[in-house]
Amino acid sequence: MHYQKYYSVDVVNGPGTRCTLFVSGCEHACKGCYNQATWRCDAGQPFEQAMVETIINDLNDPRIKRRGLSLSGGDPLHPNNLDAILDLVQQVKARTQGKDIWCWTGYTLSNLSPAQQKVVELVDVLIDGPFEQDLADPSLKWRGSSNQIIHTLSE
Repeated sequence: MHYQKYYSVDVVNGPGTRCTLFVSGCEHACKGCYNQATWRCDAGQPFEQAMVETIINDLNDPRIKRRGLSLSGGDPLHPNNLDAILDLVQQVKARTQGKDIWCWTGYTLSNLSPAQQKVVELVDVLIDGPFEQDLADPSLKWRGSSNQIIHTLSE
């Protein structure tokens, strides 16, 4: 897996102060996508264990009370990303306390593959569905178009 950007302090992509990882790889190619640089799977930098450690350390930093991790892209549930994302979310759940995981995907919850479902089982909030430019609405919270659904998967 590759990633485009990592923000250790983010207040835009989910509630509270968060860490946000923008992964590479997206097959949806949504018209009007604001992040086309993430479409190619090999765009950006390789995602290695050192980045996992950085994310875990940032989430556990007592100086900044981060609420959790946000995964965006590209698409974290792209088939090329699943192994690395599954490992990351497993490590976040095992090595942090009380941190939530939010994930944005162009796939829909009802049409996930078994491998994608395995990742989603560890996600607290999933925002699903492709961005649809005709349904774009800047007033929507946490999503770009009205077809996208916010699924709270754990309390």
